[in-house]
Amino acid sequence: MATLVCSLLQLYMLVLIVRVVLSWFPISPDGSVATVAGFLYLVTDPVLGPLRRVLPPLRMGAMALDLSPIVAFFGISILMGVLCS
Repeated sequence: MATLVCSLLQLYMLVLIVRVVLSWFPISPDGSVATVAGFLYLVTDPVLGPLRRVLPPLRMGAMALDLSPIVAFFGISILMGVLCS
């Protein structure tokens, strides 16, 4: 059971990474990438949404850095360290 949970956590971290990378590029709303991005947002928003409400974006001049994926990575890493060791 623990190996299944560990594998799912690793998969979720991969999904988070893909979502972060996709957020760097403009996505056409009628393309196939938009479907993939929509699925990624659907899967990751339940974790990132509450973190965004607690953590405001870090302002750096005219741009803002969303810290919620970084906090999610750390949280999942800690959880994996506890469960998967």
